[in-house]
Amino acid sequence: MQHALQHHLRTGLVALLALAVAACGSMRSVESDLGIEGAPGWVNQGTGPLRDGDSRLFHGVGQAPAMGDRSLQIETADNRARAKLARALSAYMEVVSSDYRARAGEGERAVDEASISRQIEAVTELNLAGARIIGRWRNPETDTVYALAELRLQEVADTTAGVEAMAPGLRDHLQERGGRLFDRTVQKEE
Repeated sequence: MQHALQHHLRTGLVALLALAVAACGSMRSVESDLGIEGAPGWVNQGTGPLRDGDSRLFHGVGQAPAMGDRSLQIETADNRARAKLARALSAYMEVVSSDYRARAGEGERAVDEASISRQIEAVTELNLAGARIIGRWRNPETDTVYALAELRLQEVADTTAGVEAMAPGLRDHLQERGGRLFDRTVQKEE
């Protein structure tokens, strides 16, 4: 029985190691600042906007401590990664809406801030449906599982282009200035 248990443990560890290696091989290179030795760069980088060549990305990194159920642990890390991604996207959309309000000015072109805030929340929720978990890593020392959720800015722009309930001015502003505002946000993060 002990031999069978050791075999199952080894098989499970090999599968997790293969998953971690596959995730590391497909990840982009990012700077590390948390300093977890042996961790993929994205674990140490954390949540936020990221430029990768021509791609503009939002990353959310979630983690879950050791639990008695590995699938629950992975699901928890994935959900936390999506929640972090939602915060990063929401922060970006606030930058877009602030820029939009500043450009709209006052008078006839003034915007209803409460309406814009509701639209940003709706757009954030809608876009999270396009978020993908693109990597996972298990820290062998602590048994903590990390997950990386990713959403491309282009997917955000494509999604918002089809949202009829969104103010046309805000939608156009996002289409026209979204990339430049994203780039400014990334520069501030660096």
